[in-house]
Amino acid sequence: MPATITTPSPRGKFRVAPHVFGMTAKVARPYVTALGGFGAVAGFAAIYLMEGVPRVQHDILAKIPILGSYWTGREIPASDNPF
Repeated sequence: MPATITTPSPRGKFRVAPHVFGMTAKVARPYVTALGGFGAVAGFAAIYLMEGVPRVQHDILAKIPILGSYWTGREIPASDNPF
């Protein structure tokens, strides 16, 4: 139930806007949008930098619907094996 404050105002009763730590949805929207954008860029950067790791290739990149075949089926030549 929203908090209702009664006052002797000529406009009648008014309600306090729902908020979290004093931030309403209208105030928080630009922050959420910016943080979402930074998170997406950070995610793409992490995938880009980790693209050479076989575990990332197999577990993440190979499961992308159209592009996944690029990372599957590539064998490492025996000459590149350090052991």
